[in-house]
Amino acid sequence: VQLVESGGGLVQAGSSLRLSCAVSGNTFNIHTMGWYRQAPGKSRELVATITSGSDITDYADSVKGRFTISRDKAKNTMSLQMNNLKPEDTAVYYCHLVKNDYLHYWGQGTQVTVSS
Repeated sequence: VQLVESGGGLVQAGSSLRLSCAVSGNTFNIHTMGWYRQAPGKSRELVATITSGSDITDYADSVKGRFTISRDKAKNTMSLQMNNLKPEDTAVYYCHLVKNDYLHYWGQGTQVTVSS
C-alpha cells in the first residue's frame, strides 16, 4: 500500500487549504484512515480519523469545527479540508491508514505553514 499526500503550502492565518491523500496498492480490508501532524520539536499527533465501513469521523479538540476529513472510496482518496488556519497548525501533515487491524502505513508528509 502506498500513500501520497498533496496540497500543502504556505498560507496566511485565516486561510483554507485542502490536503489530499491518494492510496494505491492492495486496499482490501482497510480499517481506519486518518491525518496526523508533527510540528518542529514536537511529537506526532492525531488530527482526524475516518472509519472505513461507516465513515465515522473523529477530530482532535484543537481542530474541531475547522477541519473536515472525508474520503472517496471510488477514487481511493482521502482529504482534509482545513479552514480558518492558525499559526499553530503549522506542521508536516501525514496520511495514515490501518489495514487488517494491525498494519500501519504512512505517507511521506506534506508541509503546511501558516503565517500570522
